Amino acid sequence: MRMDVLTLFPEMFEGVFNSSILGKAKEKQLIELNTVNFREFSNNKHNTVDDYPYGGGGGMVLQAEPIFGAVESLLEPDAPRPRVILMCPQGETFTQAKAEELAKEEHLIFICGHYEGYDERIREHLVTDELSVGDYVLTGGELPAMVIIDSVARLLPGVLGNETSAVTDSFSTGLLEYPHYTRPAEFRGWKVPDILLSGHHAKVEEWRKQQSLRRTVARRPDLLERVELNKKEKKWLQDILNEQP
Repeated sequence: MRMDVLTLFPEMFEGVFNSSILGKAKEKQLIELNTVNFREFSNNKHNTVDDYPYGGGGGMVLQAEPIFGAVESLLEPDAPRPRVILMCPQGETFTQAKAEELAKEEHLIFICGHYEGYDERIREHLVTDELSVGDYVLTGGELPAMVIIDSVARLLPGVLGNETSAVTDSFSTGLLEYPHYTRPAEFRGWKVPDILLSGHHAKVEEWRKQQSLRRTVARRPDLLERVELNKKEKKWLQDILNEQP
């Protein structure tokens, strides 16, 4: 997969793109990560990419021309048109399901804006998606883009060392993930649950499913409205709910 980021601050991505899992994925050529400074596509001598809004009002608005020019420079004539993603607080809230959807694409382009907003023609005629990482406002779209890129990249084949890790993550199954333990089996008097030391894989899987349900009930009960459960899981869920005060 190829991911391009339009930003006024490409240096912000150097550490993220060249470290940890993303850095290793780049080295293995599992993913191509690039930044484009869209100021280079400005059409004026001062290289400005924003202007005052028509009709008045506070703040500056990102101009359409440099964004269109930057995106169009990344298009390949015979390749499928990429998803062009606008980072915006007004956008669809990013979820694990959206990450899984985007991970199926070959090419993603992220637009990271600043200032008061975007010229509306960018939304109407260029982007395919508008995404937000939450109901709050940041100084720019760079940090949200990093979050989404990391979330999508780890779903690509070969990026994670353990291919089952992404499958069992919180939200991928519709539930929050079960608790994890590692050595030592006892730490300061706190013991690992006996079932995890039993070697009985079927019972371990059953325990983990029950714990996922229990954790989801306690922390994110709203998720239960969308998850599909079999007959046995529904019985476990009812037992857990009956325990509630």
